[in-house]
Amino acid sequence: MNPAKKFKGKNLQTKPALSNRQWQVTDLVQPQFNSSYSTEEFLRAAADAWSLTERQDKQVQVAGTKCLVYKNPFNCCQLRNFVEDDSFLHQLKHELLSLNFHDKSNDLYKFRQSQDLKKVTTAAVSALKKFLYSDFRQWLIQVTGIELNATMDMSCAQYNHTDVLLCHDDELEGRRIAYILYLVDEDWNLADGGNLDLYSVDDSKQPDKIVTSLVPIWNSLAFFAVTPTSFHQVSEVLAAGSNKCRLSVSGWFHGKPFKRPPPFVEPVKHLSKPEDMDEDDFYTWISAAYLDPSTQGDVQSTFSEKSEIQLQEFIQPDKYGQLCEALHSLDVSSWITQGPANKRHYEITESTSATMLNETRKFFQSEAFFLVLSNLTGLKLHRLASTPSSSENESSSDEKPSNGTSKSKKGSSNDIDPCCRLQVSRWQTGCYTMLSDEDAHGSEYALDVWFFLSADHWQLAHGGQVSYIARGEDEELLTICPSNNCLALVYRDQDTMRFVKHINSLSGDLKHFTINGVYYDRPPNRE
Repeated sequence: MNPAKKFKGKNLQTKPALSNRQWQVTDLVQPQFNSSYSTEEFLRAAADAWSLTERQDKQVQVAGTKCLVYKNPFNCCQLRNFVEDDSFLHQLKHELLSLNFHDKSNDLYKFRQSQDLKKVTTAAVSALKKFLYSDFRQWLIQVTGIELNATMDMSCAQYNHTDVLLCHDDELEGRRIAYILYLVDEDWNLADGGNLDLYSVDDSKQPDKIVTSLVPIWNSLAFFAVTPTSFHQVSEVLAAGSNKCRLSVSGWFHGKPFKRPPPFVEPVKHLSKPEDMDEDDFYTWISAAYLDPSTQGDVQSTFSEKSEIQLQEFIQPDKYGQLCEALHSLDVSSWITQGPANKRHYEITESTSATMLNETRKFFQSEAFFLVLSNLTGLKLHRLASTPSSSENESSSDEKPSNGTSKSKKGSSNDIDPCCRLQVSRWQTGCYTMLSDEDAHGSEYALDVWFFLSADHWQLAHGGQVSYIARGEDEELLTICPSNNCLALVYRDQDTMRFVKHINSLSGDLKHFTINGVYYDRPPNRE
């Protein structure tokens, strides 16, 4: 049966309204749904377009109206001229901008959000709630065939310059349809950013490429079904100036939960063992100060207390300059984008054509470097590293350093089998990692190593900082900003998570590089 045939009446104002006392709405504030979207002819055509499974075109224009159903990569409907008289939306916008907004910022997003609109009782907001979750909800059921309940879930968001919401699928228990009502300036255009980007998926059902982008339009509403593959993002807002923001009301319609497939498990990446390196060659790399026993002792003392340290001018200037030049000289084809987008987006190179890069990898994976790391941190990453006394082990094993990470017990020289995982990475506008980008090996303890290059003009406002937080917490324990020729060491456990903040358009054409790795005293999960 065509679901459109269940619809009764030719417009959405036929159902009795809830009482004014319940919604605190005056007769002067009533949103009127675009009449062209509520005819029997339109509803049949919209339901057919939504259920269409084979379509060569990327979009379907429904019954000659300004309703578009995008079919690729998944069903997404855009209703332009959503309400008949947009004077209601101007009043709604005025009320929304009078609310209290709170900054929201983490690995996934940066924007400002209002309080829960369910609790707001101003006239236009109340009228919108009644309209969306009664009449319009029934309309959605007719068009999509998805049964929806009356659960109200909505808020208002302000996206200002450089704000973003990165790739995600919206799946949460009971969410069935997501929607966005746009209240942007009427002259908002593609150059202002803030698009709703829709991702295709690869063979593993993970986000692959952006194939459809919807530019925010005043008095338009977009909606799509929430599924395990409904990956989307709000692209970075590029509109500058205090008077222009991407204002929207968004939320979800809820219904019966559906079974979610098992989470995708990424393949475990290769671990490397320490390599031999000529001693004289090694000494040409590392700054002499960090080979001095006194300096190593001071560094180790600080690291033991804080579980992190940043070492400036770590590599000798001539080697550092040669390495920067080699990285900038690589052609575009040498860089490989790392995904999927719901976990990370940056580039690495595995090129072996540049001698300097091969020497760099050899240095960071050398036996000598493992030993230097041991001497700088007090961790047992080399069999020749000094072993702390038993009493030191006992006292340090329960210690909680100031940055909130946990200290591990150091193993004996007979119980180590050191290894590492290393990447040469490039970071520029649009790059990031998320908290889901955890250590795939699941080691209880690990030493993160970040070496930064070509960060001459990098600023905090550009993003790109490495942030550490405790699992389940919002407050950052540690933030590491890119800095030239700086080696950052961070000792963490399974409850300490990390991400690289989204790099925004303020960075312009700037790029910086990292030699980043994870070092272990034994292979993770070894029996």
